Amino acid sequence: MSARDPRRWMWAEACELLDQAERLQRQFFELSAAPRARWRPPVDVMETEQALIVLAALPGVPADRIEVLLEQGVLLISGHRPLPAELRGAALHRLELPHGRFQRAIELPAGRFRLRRQELRDGCLVLELEKR
Repeated sequence: MSARDPRRWMWAEACELLDQAERLQRQFFELSAAPRARWRPPVDVMETEQALIVLAALPGVPADRIEVLLEQGVLLISGHRPLPAELRGAALHRLELPHGRFQRAIELPAGRFRLRRQELRDGCLVLELEKR
């Protein structure tokens, strides 16, 4: 089959449409379900001599909707990303950014840590955990 073969691009387009339909179906049923975590934000964890730095991608999440808990070697980031008012009642053509409740548990390396700094910057939550 050559790259110009219509069966190839039609198959790729059909697969993309199936993926999109599955995402929409999951979000539809999750929006109507009881409040529980629907998505997990991606994170980066880096270590220096003095601290652990954790970056969590949280675009569109207001700072007052984010909770951070550090307990027994686990960092828990949770909160809620509201559906923008512009999307309510709109015909959706593509909905890839997750909305609703999120939660991410991150097991920390051995040691004791204290949350030194928490900042929401450029759509990312920046956490600095001081080594004790």
